[in-house]
Amino acid sequence: MRSIRFLSIAGTDPSGGAGQSADLKAASALGAYTTSVLTTVLAQNTCGVREVMPLPQAMIRAQLDAVFDDIAIDCVKIGMVSDLDTAHLIREFIERYRPAHVVLDPVMVAKSGDMLVDRDGFHAVRDILIPVADVITPNLPEAAVLLETDIPENHKGMEAMLPGLGALGCDIVVLKGGYLAGEVSNDLVLTPDATHWLEAPRIMTRSLHGSGCTLASAIAALLPRHDTPIEAIREAKVYMTRALAAAERLEVGKGQGPVHHFHAWW
Repeated sequence: MRSIRFLSIAGTDPSGGAGQSADLKAASALGAYTTSVLTTVLAQNTCGVREVMPLPQAMIRAQLDAVFDDIAIDCVKIGMVSDLDTAHLIREFIERYRPAHVVLDPVMVAKSGDMLVDRDGFHAVRDILIPVADVITPNLPEAAVLLETDIPENHKGMEAMLPGLGALGCDIVVLKGGYLAGEVSNDLVLTPDATHWLEAPRIMTRSLHGSGCTLASAIAALLPRHDTPIEAIREAKVYMTRALAAAERLEVGKGQGPVHHFHAWW
């Protein structure tokens, strides 16, 4: 069996815990061959975001051309997209090459609370990219932005969000419940035929940097290996929980440290 070919389309994190760094680490840890297209250069670390600089369209197009012209991509994870032009460009390539699995992490709010996109970036994610994705993985603040509503305070509030998120045009929604308080960190998954609660104990750690990027990339890397999407999402949830449980072994950064992508190897 040939390798799974994974593509990350995302922004940087020079501290190594989020963005494209997290994507490539997670997919590699789960056995995929990783490729990458950079959309945005960020100056950020475990304490917060300092600067955001989108790359020129010509360079993003050149990267997409280079990857798709040469490599048969099985799964794509889309992360940081800060403007409409970049969203249209990514959509053009997704529709042209039709990779089997596309996972969109609607990156709009950093763990530090920093907004990463402006109004154009919001429309780029909601109106252009969600309809061409197979799976979206919003956290609760991102879901609230997408639906222009308040952040839910409990599981019932999460359930109330699901129809609106499903109506945005993506078949599978993974609504992450990590922002809620309590001893559990449960996610709610909408598939075309059912809803599923994925249960996990809450890992008491400050090392949450890049957790959203990591889960979305894990789902993308695992989708080609499973008969049904929910099986891949369940396995990704287990991987994520273990990465969080081992995170503080890394002792990286002064703020919210990164999750431990290679917990099973180091």
